Amino acid sequence: MDRIFLSGLMEMQLRDGRNIRLCDGGFLEFGGNTYRSSDPDFGTIGSMEAFSEGVGDSVPAFKLTFLPASTAAASDISAPGMQGSIARFWIAEVDADTGLIIGDPDLMFDGQIDQTILRIGKSKRELDIDFVSTAERLFSINEGNSLNPRFHKVVNPGELGEDNATGLGVSVAWGVEAQGTASLTGLSAARAAVNGSRINAF
Repeated sequence: MDRIFLSGLMEMQLRDGRNIRLCDGGFLEFGGNTYRSSDPDFGTIGSMEAFSEGVGDSVPAFKLTFLPASTAAASDISAPGMQGSIARFWIAEVDADTGLIIGDPDLMFDGQIDQTILRIGKSKRELDIDFVSTAERLFSINEGNSLNPRFHKVVNPGELGEDNATGLGVSVAWGVEAQGTASLTGLSAARAAVNGSRINAF
């Protein structure tokens, strides 16, 4: 009778080119890479929250606690440029006799690093990492991508179609250089009406 046990696999692709590949005991081969229980620089996984599904305008997220080998290693992951680094987690079935993974592991989470918190105390160094799903990018607002001449030329160099669309309260014929007649409102309109009546009186 085959003896099978479950093992967790984690891969973090840091934006500086380094990869962290960990499993929850011993070592395993998967996808041509070796997953070990400890990383020489970033240490081991101390604890991990259960995965949670997103509801409404929230996305799947969870927290993991690293036990880094040094404060320098923890600072590397906490650097601002590391936010958004890819992180994936799998559950694999492993043959207890051969130590080989059976079939394809189940991908449980595909996300990115959101934020980190380093907690240091007496004989303690822990790095809490919050992960969010890659769907978090859907909530990002890039206000620079707007309907204006400058951004239009970035996307379409040499295209001048937005040059007359300035957003001002002036009537402009699309695609021509001639300016239309501006309409007066508020105090300007009242002042013009008074001046006109004075001229007509004489």
